[in-house]
Order: sequence, then structure tokens, then C-alpha cells
Amino acid sequence: MKRFFLIICIFFSLISCNNKEALMRLQENEEGVQNPTSIEELELAIQKYQRRVDDIMLAQNRVAIWYKMLGTRYIDAKMYKKAVDAFLEALEYYPHNHNLYYQLGLAASQVAKMNVGFSFQESEENYLSLAIDAYSKCLVLEPEYTKAAYALSVIYTYETGEYEKAVPILEDIVKRESKNYDAFFVLGAAYYLDGDYVSAKQSYQKIIDTAKDKKIIDSAKKNILELEMQY
Repeated sequence: MKRFFLIICIFFSLISCNNKEALMRLQENEEGVQNPTSIEELELAIQKYQRRVDDIMLAQNRVAIWYKMLGTRYIDAKMYKKAVDAFLEALEYYPHNHNLYYQLGLAASQVAKMNVGFSFQESEENYLSLAIDAYSKCLVLEPEYTKAAYALSVIYTYETGEYEKAVPILEDIVKRESKNYDAFFVLGAAYYLDGDYVSAKQSYQKIIDTAKDKKIIDSAKKNILELEMQY
């Protein structure tokens, strides 16, 4: 085991020095393969190097999983900036994992909400843009991923003021999930903020007609009353 880690250390040291020739010699000496020419030698060389490739792939998979776990732990600890970095690292290994993009969007949006000073290279807008991009990529990979769609619509409605982008996303959610009252409330707000009071009232009315929770119904009724006072 110690010998293996010594070889790994030498391996990365050689890479950092761009010493490709020395790296090649190291690999050949380790595997006992030098300039194979015959069928048997070539087959043996491929077999030996394939094991090395398999080991590297296994290590990369583990590192990606650990970065994802680390990002989740950072979120639990409300260390959102560190979570962003961890999920970005995980995406280097799994660039087509929709859940990683969702987690990245969640962490980035939380950073944007933090009332703390940003460095020269950072800004609230940058983190909001990162969150929007992450949620959008998640939905490209998994179009019906409701959590990402809802989170994206909340940013458009309450953070960036892009109500026209929020509305179709929310309409799609409530079409699939007729009792997703959180989405109905945000949809009503998006309609209202976009000046479509009639559609806003209809959204709240659907909540009243189908919900069973008195608090939810009362909130919808209150919103309708506030709407009626304005038009």
C-alpha cells in the first residue's frame, strides 16, 4: 500500500513538472511493459494499463461522490460559499448530473441572500446568475424536476423581477401537480407583479377551491381581498 501511494505521489509530481518522458518510463517500469510489439506483448500491455485506468476511474468516482457529500454537509452547516465550491468540483466529474446542478443552485441562491460583504470578484448578482444557470441546466437534463423549476421561478419572481419568465415555469408545475399550493401562490404573485390581476385572482381561487388546510385557504382569501382593493 505504501508503495502504491509513493507511485501516485511521483505520478502527480511528474505531471506538475510536465515531464512526460519520465512519466512514461515510470509507467513502463511499474507495469513491466516496454515497447510491446508481438500480439502477446500488446495484449498483455493493454491488460496491465487497463487495470491502471480502472483504478483511476474508481478513484475519480469516489472523489466526485465525496465532493457531493461535502457540499451537502456545508449546506447543512449553512456554509454556502464552500458548498458552491464543492458542487462545482463534483460537476467536473459528473457534468450531466441534474441533482448536482440543483444543489449548486440552492447553495448559490443562499449565498446571494446573505447580508455579508462580497470580495472584489464576487457580487450578489453573480451568485444569482450562477443559481439561475444551475437550475436551468438541471431542467435541461430533467425537465420535470419540480424542485429546480420552483426554485428558479422564485428567483425570477422575487429577486430579478422577470415575471414573464416565471409564469410559464409555474404554469407547467401546477399543470402537473394540481395541489402544489406553493407554486400556485408564487404564480399568483408573478401574475400580480406582471399586472395580470385577473389571472392572479384565478390562481388564488384555485387554492381556495381545492385546498383543505384552513391556513392555506385563509392566505389565498387574503390575497384576493388585497387584489380587489387595487382594481
